[in-house]
Amino acid sequence: MTMSPAAKARLQIHFCVFLWGFTAILGKLITLAALPLVWWRMLLVSGTLLLVPRVWRALRVVPLRLALAYAGIGVIVSLHWLTFYGAIKLANASVAATCIAVAPLFLAFLEPLLARRRFELRELLLALVVVPGVALVVDGVPADMRLGVGVGVLSALLVATFSALNKRLVEHADPLAVTALELGAGAAFLTMLAPLLPHSGSAWPLPDAHDALLLLILAYACTLLPFALSLHALRQVSAFSMQLITNLEPVYAIVLAIVLLHEQRVLDARFYLGVMVILGAVFLHPLLSRRRRHEAQPELLATAESKNLVD
Repeated sequence: MTMSPAAKARLQIHFCVFLWGFTAILGKLITLAALPLVWWRMLLVSGTLLLVPRVWRALRVVPLRLALAYAGIGVIVSLHWLTFYGAIKLANASVAATCIAVAPLFLAFLEPLLARRRFELRELLLALVVVPGVALVVDGVPADMRLGVGVGVLSALLVATFSALNKRLVEHADPLAVTALELGAGAAFLTMLAPLLPHSGSAWPLPDAHDALLLLILAYACTLLPFALSLHALRQVSAFSMQLITNLEPVYAIVLAIVLLHEQRVLDARFYLGVMVILGAVFLHPLLSRRRRHEAQPELLATAESKNLVD
């Protein structure tokens, strides 16, 4: 039975989102602290992209002012990943993935300001539905994990910020070049930030064989591979379809955390009830706002484990 191009593309995107779901799992399994973990990930991905001739050709035609804007967004991306993996280290993968699902709450306020569109009352009301879900999540985690929840919510604010900014600048450069520029700038920023942060031992410890293997999987199998597949698949699917599929990422991450890390042992029923409330609002959002969807922007998919970013 022959599969249609659109059906094949949707299957590819599901596979991409499944791979993104592993990013939280790998963040828990890698023993490096959040800062070197994120630095290595950004360095590996941006360095690999800079080996592609097409990327250099695209970078040469990017105006300086625009390049600086993308570099600034890259700094926000680095802080998002730093807080995302920080939340994983302080709590666990399920908590971090759930917190990122709160991003639409912030996006409802930030996108009209940063992308210069009018406020949508229904988006604001839907975002407020997320609040009791967050309260249940906080109530459902052990007390020693609640700092991780706070850091995870900060990560959601950062992902909403850079996705709104990327949307404003999204059509002005090649997506591969944008990704290389943003991640390269993020790695450079973390290099400068490291001496200012407290840490024990070297700020840039060399990963052992175990961490090095997992970092390569994180950089190539969970970042570059899904990015390449998504670029191809986006030619065949609508932004609305992409939105619905990418909203599954927290679901994949939580299921994988239960199966691989057995995190359900430290999280009670209130946590999972809160997850249901948050994800219900996340899935309802594109259904209510379908009429104003635009084409999906692939570079947003490359710089985050896509959290409701296709708008």
